[in-house]
Amino acid sequence: MKKNALTTLFLVFCFGISFAQKEEKIELNCYNKWALKFEDRGAEEIKDGIYTDVIISSRQGSKAICNSGKAEVLKGKLIKFFTLLSDGTYEEVKRTWKNKSDENVTIINGMSKAMITVHNEILTVLWPSSLKSKKAKPISAPDPSDD
Repeated sequence: MKKNALTTLFLVFCFGISFAQKEEKIELNCYNKWALKFEDRGAEEIKDGIYTDVIISSRQGSKAICNSGKAEVLKGKLIKFFTLLSDGTYEEVKRTWKNKSDENVTIINGMSKAMITVHNEILTVLWPSSLKSKKAKPISAPDPSDD
C-alpha cells in the first residue's frame, strides 16, 4: 500500500514539474514585438517614395535581428532596401533569394511580404511611422462601495 502511495506521489510531483516547465513565458524577439504592434494598431497605406525610417527584420529560427534602414517603394511594391550603417551611410541588402521571393513584394498593413533566402533567412521591411494611433481603451467601472 505504501508503495502505491509513494508511486502516485512521485508521479504527481513529476507531472507538476513538467506542467510548470511548459508554462514558461516565451520571450518575444524584435520582429514579434513589432508584428504584434502592427496587428493590434494597423497601419496607413505606404505610398510610393523613399523612406529613411524603416526597420529591416532578419529572422532565422527563433532568432531575429532588427536594423534601421531605408526602402524604396514604387507602384505599391518594395523595390529595394538598405541597412543603415554606424557611419551614417547605407548598404543595399543583397541576398540570393529563394523562388524569386524578392520580386513583386507587396506591403500590407505597414509590413512587406516576407522574403526568403536560399539559406532560409526571412527578411521583412517594416514602416513604424505608418502605425495608426493607439486606440482608446474602455475605462473600467468602479467597484461598488459599502456606503
